Amino acid sequence: MPADIIVIMTVLALYAAIVISPGPNFALISRLAISGAKRTSLGATLGLACAATLYAILSMSGLALLLTRIGWLAGTVQIAGGLFLVYLGIKSWLHGPTPEGVDGIPLAHDSFARGLRLGLLVNLSNPKGIAFFISLYAATIPPETSTPAKIAILSGGFALEILWYGLVVWLLSTGPARAAYRRFGVWIERIMGTFLVLFGIHLILEKRA
Repeated sequence: MPADIIVIMTVLALYAAIVISPGPNFALISRLAISGAKRTSLGATLGLACAATLYAILSMSGLALLLTRIGWLAGTVQIAGGLFLVYLGIKSWLHGPTPEGVDGIPLAHDSFARGLRLGLLVNLSNPKGIAFFISLYAATIPPETSTPAKIAILSGGFALEILWYGLVVWLLSTGPARAAYRRFGVWIERIMGTFLVLFGIHLILEKRA
């Protein structure tokens, strides 16, 4: 049991370090939250966490390694994921901030379900998630690790995703953050959109290389 506790703490500490690092997930949540689409951003938070947990389960079961060896499938997913991020970034540039809400969608239609779908798509379309979990678990989880410990790792990872992105949503939904968006919204949208486009292009070019 003490050995399992050390494994759990090590894996979750590394997981936390990765989760809080900037990436397409952070750009997506930040953009939704600061634009006022709070329910959508909360839904996207759950979608990101669910997709990450699915990748984690696949990695623990060994299925993720099998998927990465199917070259055409991994390549298709990576290119499709890159194109999706580019699409989101271009939408951010073209629409910008509006009184009606993000991407011209009225805030009255701010939807948890829409955010859930968006979060799932963004995370599932990024095959780097599989590579991350395979490398993390291969390096930190010994074969003799107990099933309860693995469940604790999965639960802890899910909780870290929810807590971190939930904190981001809360901070960027505050009055000062919203005031900054109303004043500098055009540039905020363009910066976030540029990040998304660059992440997408990186995925596409990396696979083609």
